[in-house]
Amino acid sequence: MAEARPAPFFFGDHLALDFLNSVASPFGEPLDWIVDGADLMAWLDAARAVPVDVLARFRAQTGTRTLDAIATEARELRENFRVFVRRHAGKPLTRNAMRELGNLNELLGKDEQYSQVELLPQMPPGEATQALRLGSKRHWRTPDALLLPLAAAMGDLVCNADFSLVRRCEGSDCTLWFLDVSKRHDRRWCSMAVCGNRAKAAAHRARAQRSR
Repeated sequence: MAEARPAPFFFGDHLALDFLNSVASPFGEPLDWIVDGADLMAWLDAARAVPVDVLARFRAQTGTRTLDAIATEARELRENFRVFVRRHAGKPLTRNAMRELGNLNELLGKDEQYSQVELLPQMPPGEATQALRLGSKRHWRTPDALLLPLAAAMGDLVCNADFSLVRRCEGSDCTLWFLDVSKRHDRRWCSMAVCGNRAKAAAHRARAQRSR
């Protein structure tokens, strides 16, 4: 695991896009946050994609080679989905897109989700009228199940999000994707603190040069 990497980015406003952003070029050179199995576990933990107790169990019970192999599968899943996103981002999905989702459906077919009645988080008196909810759970029988929340997120993005709002940051060297959930759907940057400020500084320099 690389020592010099910053913390992973979660600017995507959707887990599927955050997963695409697990490889990025924030300083010009590509950085991958899922190089090996340990990386994958750390990223899933940071993304809150897998329960902490499940990650702890797989860390304790699964060999390094197995986790590294699953990380390889995760990268392949990520890059295959990147091709789909690049092809369709910025416009509504049509029926023809279904032809490109066979591999994703194959992976989703391995999922073992089930429902359970559970308590809602306790709220202060007067703020909640419902005590129970129907929650979604998953059997985590084998380590390759770690890929299933990522596949489910991709399916959710494809089926439940407006793909015309899937965009790539306008930063000149930025590779990050996001779902534009802003009120006016006019988001341009992965983050104002990163690419937004860079663009403002560049525009300011350009104006200063023109005035001189």
